[in-house]
Amino acid sequence: MKHLTRRSFLRSASAVTAGTLFIPNLISCSPNNRLNIAMIGVGGRGSASWTQVPKNSIVAMCDVDDRMSQSGFKACPDAKQYKDFRVMFDEMAKDIDAVIIATPDHTHFPAAMAAMQLGKHVLVEKPLAHNIWQLRTLQKAAKYYGIVSQMGNQGHATNGIRLIKEWYEAGVLGEVKEVIAWQGKIDFVKDSYFGKPASFPPPVDEVPAGLDYDLWLGPVAVHPFNNLYAPKTWRGFYDFGNGKLGDWCCHTLDAPFWALDLGLPHTVDAIVPNPVPDHSFVAEESVVTWQFAARGNKVPVTMKWYEGIEKPAVRPGWGIDELPGSGMIMIGDKKTLITGGRPNNPKLLVPDEEWNEFQKNPPAQTIPRVEEEKPVQEWVAAIKNDTLPGSNFDYAASLMEMAQIGVLAQRFGGTINYDAKNMKAVGRPELDNYIKEPVRDGWEYGEGLL
Repeated sequence: MKHLTRRSFLRSASAVTAGTLFIPNLISCSPNNRLNIAMIGVGGRGSASWTQVPKNSIVAMCDVDDRMSQSGFKACPDAKQYKDFRVMFDEMAKDIDAVIIATPDHTHFPAAMAAMQLGKHVLVEKPLAHNIWQLRTLQKAAKYYGIVSQMGNQGHATNGIRLIKEWYEAGVLGEVKEVIAWQGKIDFVKDSYFGKPASFPPPVDEVPAGLDYDLWLGPVAVHPFNNLYAPKTWRGFYDFGNGKLGDWCCHTLDAPFWALDLGLPHTVDAIVPNPVPDHSFVAEESVVTWQFAARGNKVPVTMKWYEGIEKPAVRPGWGIDELPGSGMIMIGDKKTLITGGRPNNPKLLVPDEEWNEFQKNPPAQTIPRVEEEKPVQEWVAAIKNDTLPGSNFDYAASLMEMAQIGVLAQRFGGTINYDAKNMKAVGRPELDNYIKEPVRDGWEYGEGLL
């Protein structure tokens, strides 16, 4: 097996794609102009992606866990099967046009960089990457390698998020100075997405048969195995996931980030009543507040995220008695807008008669819609049409950097004064190793791009 480093990937990329790297819609190896797709991460969220493309387009499938991969392998019997994406690229680089990555958060970055360095288009499941340095590097790499990129946050492909932006830009809401969002309590139950260990550090369990745990860890320092890590309850452990905020912000906060052109905050603070002492695991309750400066003619904005804690109070004039279990509200000086946890079905908080009249004569639709509202299909169409999808890395990396600063505040508490130009938490050098995390030998991807 050849363990490919960044340098050897660059040499391979030069050999395989010389003269073609910057032609995003080139489909060089496929009969009948078919897009040849490789999957990294077959079970879980991976299955939500490979089921959206023709099975004969999937030429390779890679998953470190036999428990999760078998249904995909069975459904796509002609696809070559792998456990190590580095081996897959070593053997099949010339036969792959595009790669879908649906692994746990901590391995998104090396898989995406490996693919891009070979000139492959990439779609990465949300939340794109595990730290701010990785986000910036992916953002730059997508341009440098000339590929079509997409983060798989489904809500950005919907009609609903386009309505929100169109209504705001048409002046329906007026000036928006405040955004509030909330999520219910984290469901720490067996087989959910979040599992809480009995103690910290977690008890040591036997590695299940069929799981290559060393490959599952990837760039992360070796941890004794615990059954909550794999296959799906890793999200609450900060070495692997980004908690509920990292998991859901790209749905719930996508609309205000896009519509208001928020950019990056200058200040973030978090109230965490009962933090986990070693900061290794998500707290059950928190409130995170971002402060955004004025942007051109747009006023400063305060945005709050309530997680696992009492929901924000319903205000006079909203015309509702209770907020739903999760959601987002944009408060304008003319009108207020509400959505659920995803931006699919926005509604103005006005009397029913006024809402019905608004729906009869809404602002003009100025933003192109995505057919079937599916990000995988939007990405495939963009590759074939030499365009970029809406949640391409230039947009998605900034959205997730905003969220990552919030995750850091939530994890370590207190206030972060953020120097976006230099990726620094001013006066808090202890956060440097979380803005750019150390990696194990053999997993050093993207060095030198920033």
